[in-house]
Amino acid sequence: MSEHTAVELSPEATEFAEFFAGLAVPESELDAMRIVSEGVHVTAREPEGVTYREVDAGGVLGIWCEPVDANTDYVLLHGHAGGSVLSSAFVDRKLAGHIAKAAGAPVLVLDFRRAPEHKYPAQVDDAEAAFNWLISEGYEPANIITIGHSIGGFIAVALALRLRDKKQLLPGAIVSISPWCDLEIANETMVTNAETDKILSKELLTFFREAWIGGTGIEFTDTRINLNRADLSGLPPTLVSWGSYEVLAGEDEEFAARVKDAGIDTATVVVPGGQHSYVYGAGRVPEVDAAIAQIGAWVREKTKI
Repeated sequence: MSEHTAVELSPEATEFAEFFAGLAVPESELDAMRIVSEGVHVTAREPEGVTYREVDAGGVLGIWCEPVDANTDYVLLHGHAGGSVLSSAFVDRKLAGHIAKAAGAPVLVLDFRRAPEHKYPAQVDDAEAAFNWLISEGYEPANIITIGHSIGGFIAVALALRLRDKKQLLPGAIVSISPWCDLEIANETMVTNAETDKILSKELLTFFREAWIGGTGIEFTDTRINLNRADLSGLPPTLVSWGSYEVLAGEDEEFAARVKDAGIDTATVVVPGGQHSYVYGAGRVPEVDAAIAQIGAWVREKTKI
C-alpha cells in the first residue's frame, strides 16, 4: 500500500538523510536528545526577506515569521515536531519562514509545552490558547490556517476537532505534514520503511508515546489522540503530506483517505523519497522546496490569500 519504491534522490536529499542518520542518541538520555534536536535547524537555509519576533501568544511563547510582502489579514498557526518531547519553535523558525513565503502570509510558530513534564493534553491546550489569542488580536477564525509536522501535524488537526466539538468557529484550512496519526504504532510501513526512514523508528515512537500519555489512563485507540480512529466530519479543507520513505507513510495515507471519506475537501502532497518531517530541508533540498511550493499554492487557493 504505502511501501516505498526506490527513488533517485537529489544529492541534497541524500545529504539530508545522511545528516539525520548520524544523530542517534539513546532514548535514555533525554537531555542529550533535546540538545541534539535543537541543532536540526541547520538543515534549513535562512530565508530571505523574512523578519522574526517573539510574542506571548495567550501564555504560550510564539515566534512570528513574517515575509516582507505578507498578507497580514491571514496567519498560519504552526506546531513543531518532536513527538511532544523534543524540539522547539526555534528549531522551526527558518523552515516556517519558507512556508510563510510560499503561502504569502505570516506564520506563528508555537513553543508548546513538552512531555514528559507536561502530558497530553497540554500541547493541544497551548494551541487552543494561541488560536483564541489570535482571534482576540483581530484575526477571523477563517483566516487562520493550522499547520504543523509530525506531532505538530497531529495538533493542527486535533485543535480543529476540539473546536468543532465545542461548536466554535474553525480555522479556514488545515495543513498536516507527516502527522503522527495512530498511537497503536502498528501500520505495516513501521516495518517496510524502517531502513529508509533516518529520523523516526518504531522504538522512538514508543518512547514518545510513553512520555506523552503514559500514566494518563488514555488508551492508544482513544479518538482524542488517535486521528485514524477519530470522527473527521466537519473539518475545513485539509491537506495531508508525507514522505514516501518515512515509517508514518502508511498511517498518513490512511488518514488522508479517511479525511476524504468524511466528505472533506482533501489534498495530498507525497514527496517521493521524502524523509519524515521533510520540511526540515527547506531552502536546501529541491524536493522539499517543490513540496512547500505546492502547499503554499494550495493554501492561497483555499483561503484566497
